[in-house]
Amino acid sequence: MQYVIGFFIALFIALTGVGAGTITVPVLVLFLDVPAAIAVGIGLTFAAAVKAILAPAQIVRGNVAWRTLGFMLLGGVPGVLLGSLLLRQLVTAGSENALNAILGAILVGTASWQIYFSLRPAKACRENRDRSPLLSWLMFPVGAEVGFSSAGAGALGSAALLSLTPLEPAKVVGTDILFGFVVSFIGGAAHWLGGTANIAQGANLDLLLKLLAGGVFGAGVGTLLSGRVPRRPLRFALWVWLLILGGDFLLNSYQVWAATH
Repeated sequence: MQYVIGFFIALFIALTGVGAGTITVPVLVLFLDVPAAIAVGIGLTFAAAVKAILAPAQIVRGNVAWRTLGFMLLGGVPGVLLGSLLLRQLVTAGSENALNAILGAILVGTASWQIYFSLRPAKACRENRDRSPLLSWLMFPVGAEVGFSSAGAGALGSAALLSLTPLEPAKVVGTDILFGFVVSFIGGAAHWLGGTANIAQGANLDLLLKLLAGGVFGAGVGTLLSGRVPRRPLRFALWVWLLILGGDFLLNSYQVWAATH
């Protein structure tokens, strides 16, 4: 099962440029009963590994806007470190149900915004002026969200690039994949070194390795199919599915809270 999950998540990332942490964490928590904090650490590490496979192809194709990427990382890197620290504090306090509720709210908020963004007229979604410097400010909260929940780097990063820059779709995907790789790598390292999720322990490490084994093949297949499969319908289906999963997180958290009060 873990191999299959890793394969399809990596395939989806390669086809759409989004979905690494956003898909991985809810799937691990809801379907494999992995504690939320561990799922976030595994999700970040898995996202970094898959995007490390995809990134060289984007660089070779010239699909990375390096100046724009620099502005994104200027805010995203300190943000992801702060988010990782906040998650560590919440785990130390033993607030597992509160963490699940926050993750559910993040999923619902991200999915709702992306559905709205996807339904906007195409001309309204594009920005002719290059306002890349604003990305430094916008990517700070996005980075914090990634460090806390592993979600948002691909989804919110691509939305910001579409809104604030005149980059063509291929460069939006390539730049966003590089951004997601860097912040996921730093966030994953922060979780590993901080001991937040105990990822290196037996069962957790075994789960991560199985996801990565499937992810390698998924990333390869997705790279071959990229450009032949339309991204927009796949992304829209992802947001609807994640909206449902986020609602499930919130409902389960409320039921736990109600049972204890």
